[in-house]
Amino acid sequence: MPIVMAAAGQVRAHLDYPTCIGLMRQAMIRLSLGETRQLPRQILRLDNGMLGVMPGAIGPADAFGLKVVSVYPGNFAKGLPSHQGMIMLFEPEHGVPIALVDAGEVTRIRTASASAAATDALARQDARVLAVLGYGEQAEAHIAAIRQVRPIERVLVWGRNAAKCTRFAGHVGMTGIACEVAATPAEAAASADIICTVTGASEPVLSGADVRPGTHVNLVGSSHAGPAEADNALVAGSRYFVDSREAVLAQGAEYLRARDAGLIDETHILGEIGEVFGGSVPGRTNPADVTIYKSLGQIIQDLASAWHVYSCLSAAAETSLAGTVTAQ
Repeated sequence: MPIVMAAAGQVRAHLDYPTCIGLMRQAMIRLSLGETRQLPRQILRLDNGMLGVMPGAIGPADAFGLKVVSVYPGNFAKGLPSHQGMIMLFEPEHGVPIALVDAGEVTRIRTASASAAATDALARQDARVLAVLGYGEQAEAHIAAIRQVRPIERVLVWGRNAAKCTRFAGHVGMTGIACEVAATPAEAAASADIICTVTGASEPVLSGADVRPGTHVNLVGSSHAGPAEADNALVAGSRYFVDSREAVLAQGAEYLRARDAGLIDETHILGEIGEVFGGSVPGRTNPADVTIYKSLGQIIQDLASAWHVYSCLSAAAETSLAGTVTAQ
């Protein structure tokens, strides 16, 4: 069986945001129901970045596989993706390898789509103003994905480099939405209904004192224990939801900091987002709630996305082959 190769352009062609948002909902429901299997990510620290290895299986009738990805945060400034690697898929019946899919493009799309799915479940219905802390590739992807679930009228963006932030805002503005540069994270948060943190910050950039009641926050930038984007007050004062309880208890930096400070315990994690999607755990209960979705990223999200791309390419190849046979 030939291995299907899916480059970044093919991923983009077959994995649009509306499709991927739906895939993320279903994948996270399955995770919370215990239908999926995955091991904790393994991270090897490098001089300029890191190497991550993540194996998992969506379910008995679907593909299993692993993602191997390098993460070089400085790449974006050089016009290169920060995440580069491959997702290898195996078919479930005989364990035959069937596909290699560009991991950087899948990661870019599915990370933002997972946040958008969580936003749809947790943000107020009347949310119109989006604040984004960070100006890298995930900032752009999050703006595009969040616009699929809420009619965003205004975007505020903050980043440490004012010139880069201004260029980013201008680029976003070309897509037809008003985008303004905020001088500080507090200024960005002051009028926001939804906040996405997609930074490489080692210490919190978003404070609980800066977030107004009723805001929904997606914490995305920190994917392992150590660097944190939100302070303890914001975590402790929120209705706190996670992609994976097990993963956040081990690697959720913001949660671990607030817990170690004695402000919260495990009961502060109200549920996994898959439980909210499935209806077994309530999300927002009051218009004034501050809700948080902590995203670490799960391999089943990558596998669900890569399996979809593989299925589309396989179907297209079969159609093309059938047409060739008919023509002969």
